[in-house]
Amino acid sequence: MKHAVRLLATGSAIAMAMTASAVAADLAVPEIIETPVYEAPERVVHKMSGWYIRGDVGYAFSNTYEGALYATPGGTNTLSGDIDASFSIGGGVGYQINSYLRTDLTVDYDFGSDFTGSTTGPCGGALAPATCISTDTSSYTAWTVLANAYVDLGTYVGITPYIGAGIGGAYVHWDDLSNTECVSTAPATCNPTVVHGGSSDWRFAYAVMAGLSYHVSKKLTVDLGYRYKRIRGGHQFGFANSVGPGYDEGFTSHEVRAGLRYKFGGKHYKKHQVAYHPTPVYK
Repeated sequence: MKHAVRLLATGSAIAMAMTASAVAADLAVPEIIETPVYEAPERVVHKMSGWYIRGDVGYAFSNTYEGALYATPGGTNTLSGDIDASFSIGGGVGYQINSYLRTDLTVDYDFGSDFTGSTTGPCGGALAPATCISTDTSSYTAWTVLANAYVDLGTYVGITPYIGAGIGGAYVHWDDLSNTECVSTAPATCNPTVVHGGSSDWRFAYAVMAGLSYHVSKKLTVDLGYRYKRIRGGHQFGFANSVGPGYDEGFTSHEVRAGLRYKFGGKHYKKHQVAYHPTPVYK
């Protein structure tokens, strides 16, 4: 009996030892499986700085002539009239300061815009002292140089709205002005046409702009916008037949414009990836 008890105790000890060994094996360092590195989707960062050149075409759908004053033998008279719509072309160089602010220097040429005006006053020459209505025709061209600044208002699905303003000068060239005056009560009775030599001069000019731009590629941007341009008054025509000279009081234009901007150098589009450290997973 004692022998059987001894054998049972010995077997139990061996079983416990084997169990402890197995438990110790299970407590060994577990196998670690690392999760893969996660790469976030590409994030586009807009060009922060750099030089660019630009080219634009425009159409002035509304021009407003603000009248002219000229001397007559009897004092001063006012010439009123209208200016036809016209096209323009221009270019410039600029610098993108950051993603919100850019500046440029532009030069634009306004093609010939026809002017038709009239005035009422005492007739000259053989028709005096009757009252005459005159018909005045001319045209003008202008070079405009502006220093501009723009604020880009953020980019949404590739489209960037902006506002801007510019200040500078305009070189206005008036062609000769043809003046024909006829008796107001007898339109077929007219004096011979008098031609006044046109004048040219530099004037103060400014503009305000608003529009949308679209990034076609990393370097090329399409621009579509509106511009209000104001040119101050200056010389319009010279002295002839005891009348003149004339000084126009300036004009304004409302334009739609389309153009391209091409960027050089600077910081371009970048890819940013966000990586996460491996997270241990115990097996």
